[in-house]
Amino acid sequence: MDALRAIDDWGAAHAAAGVVGADGVVATHGPRDLPLRWASVTKLLSGLAVLVAVEEGTVDLDEPAGPPGSTLRHLLAHASGLPTGTAPGRRRIYSNEAVEAAAALVAERSGIPFDEYFRGAVVEPLGLRGSLEGSPASEYAGPLEDLLALGRELLAPRLVAPETLAEATTVQFPGLAGVLPGFGRQEPNDWGLAFELRDGKSPHWTGARNSSGTFGHFGRSGTFLWIDPDARLALACLTDLDFGDWARDAWPRLSDEVLAEATR
Repeated sequence: MDALRAIDDWGAAHAAAGVVGADGVVATHGPRDLPLRWASVTKLLSGLAVLVAVEEGTVDLDEPAGPPGSTLRHLLAHASGLPTGTAPGRRRIYSNEAVEAAAALVAERSGIPFDEYFRGAVVEPLGLRGSLEGSPASEYAGPLEDLLALGRELLAPRLVAPETLAEATTVQFPGLAGVLPGFGRQEPNDWGLAFELRDGKSPHWTGARNSSGTFGHFGRSGTFLWIDPDARLALACLTDLDFGDWARDAWPRLSDEVLAEATR
């Protein structure tokens, strides 16, 4: 897929990108086996691990968790009020602390440190090669192969039921306004359960050709993964160039070029 060659012009020392469908990898460009930091894309893996815990009955989405009045659902949807002390359900406040609190609840209920639970629930079943090296909100490091495997899983889930993933990629606490990091205030700033939702957001890091049902995440390490259920494709990208103005332009353009090429 020629569109992926655009990553060579981004100025990163290392960059890799790939397109995956439910049946496997469509195309890649750049090193597939070089571990790089995922930054906040880590939240997709941690969120998936929490959903496994929900299906196992280890935790419940609507049990109290985090600040008074908050639940596990609030934490995963960035609606708990952390870290500002805002009342739960009032604003969408993007929060690493909330994801860390959700992970701590899974560890408490399961009796297993979260990094171990994470490994058994997600890393080993998906055959990932990287590891969680700290915060469950931001400190996974792994190669493009791992990101492609996650994209395929989110197109055709095996670790959780399709109904569970559908709930996780549906707007939680509709209507909440907030700031999408790097892209400004959004009204509404729709979010699922750990998954950021494109919906009608503008500006956005995905492309104009992406469907409103697109979901995923990006990270400040210059990394992103989106899944477009209408196109039945996922686009994964890893770099070592921190997020900045370059990405606000380059990522949507790449997304549009990939989707255009896929439909020719």
